[in-house]
Amino acid sequence: MITENAAPDATASEGRTARGQDRAAQDRDRTDDRTRTRSRSRSRGGAQLIVLALGFVMASLDTGIMNVASNDLRARLGLSMSGLTWVVDGYVLAFASLLLLAGSLAKRFGARRIYLVGLAAFTAASLLGAVAPDGTVLVGARFAQGVGAALFMPSSLSLLMNAFPEPARRAKILGIWSAIVSTSVGLAPTIGGLLVGTLGWRSIFLVNLPIGIAGLLLTRRVVAAIPARGSALGGSGHVLGLLALGSLSYALIEGPDKGWSAPFVLGAFAVAAVAAAGFLVRERTARTPILPVALFSDSRFSAANAVGFLFNFAFYGALFVLGLFLQTARGASPVTAGLQMLPAVLVIPFGNMLYARIGLRIGNRAALAGSLALSAAGYVLLFLILAPGLPYWVIAVVLAVTNIGSGVSSPAMTGVLMEAAGREHADIGSATLNANRQVGSLVGIAGMGAVLTAAGGGYQGAVHAFALTAGALAVAAVAGWAGMRERA
Repeated sequence: MITENAAPDATASEGRTARGQDRAAQDRDRTDDRTRTRSRSRSRGGAQLIVLALGFVMASLDTGIMNVASNDLRARLGLSMSGLTWVVDGYVLAFASLLLLAGSLAKRFGARRIYLVGLAAFTAASLLGAVAPDGTVLVGARFAQGVGAALFMPSSLSLLMNAFPEPARRAKILGIWSAIVSTSVGLAPTIGGLLVGTLGWRSIFLVNLPIGIAGLLLTRRVVAAIPARGSALGGSGHVLGLLALGSLSYALIEGPDKGWSAPFVLGAFAVAAVAAAGFLVRERTARTPILPVALFSDSRFSAANAVGFLFNFAFYGALFVLGLFLQTARGASPVTAGLQMLPAVLVIPFGNMLYARIGLRIGNRAALAGSLALSAAGYVLLFLILAPGLPYWVIAVVLAVTNIGSGVSSPAMTGVLMEAAGREHADIGSATLNANRQVGSLVGIAGMGAVLTAAGGGYQGAVHAFALTAGALAVAAVAGWAGMRERA
């Protein structure tokens, strides 16, 4: 009996062993599949990040390079100061005025489609700028670039948020994204100087062509489309919003040249005020508001937009003052001044990467309020110590520490806003923040210019301007801390 039963028992044991080996092999295969899937996901995610950053980098480089090329443009094309101002600022005017409409278009027709349209428009406008025979055509090209940038910038952020829905990975990606964009902003003056000095001013537009073409081709391959939601555009609201922002931009651009009491400037301010009031009334009563009321009922969304305005007011206003201060008060040449400004901008990516490490750990509220407070403290210090005998390296160190805080602030405010807006309102939410920030830049530069003029320029003007910068950042820090108590 024992002998007869031994074979079946052995066979059963061998069967169980074989089945166990099969299961182990299947488990290994599944593990390998998951590993390969994660690897492909990381590879695709990296490709999506790079592709979506191309548009932002192109627009960021264009803005910084244009400032460096201004003198060459004026000489080569015989531009008046007013004409040069429109070449530089026409882009910002079109960009700021159309951002809200672009967000709605992305929601209605799909973010990827609008991103591609905007990228194509920007690239074509760059070609027009490169071959422009006179200032009038160049101004038109700059407006067209602003239209293209308004279309692709909010859509790119929506596509990025859709590609990285996990909070931990999103925080990391936002930090890397901001670092890429900030690095391009920091290097723009140096790149612009090299291009203009070696190839002429037309090269600053030609450099956009390969970037734009690569972005168009790669976006279709690696970036997933977001389904269109077919919502109403709210045409009257966009017309009022465009009229308000366009009139305000006109007044801020022409005010320093024509005088703040000039009829056209005062008229533009009046039109902006009336259109803004009409926009608010329309939003409160319309069946299809451009900005859903639910967004503004979330204190995080309202606070993020307030912080965005104040942050750009302070950051770009201070950069404007710094460039003039280094040249007029400290006697630096334009090239030297550009190099001396590098510590103020090249540290920003380090702040972006710092946010990627600490943002999820301490929360966007603490990261935003703390970084804004650090930046405000830096400008308070400059207000207290700035004097003719102060060594350059002291100014550079203070500005570097200050702008590390700025590097944390930017992705933190974006993270807060996108958490509040959610996927459903990501397009219009990002457009609103970008519009607020662009208007903040315009108001900041105009306001700082007025302060410099009133104080007589030089060290005294810079001291007053840095005090205003510190105040704006301090208010932003308080607004961020007080308005972001809710958690997603």
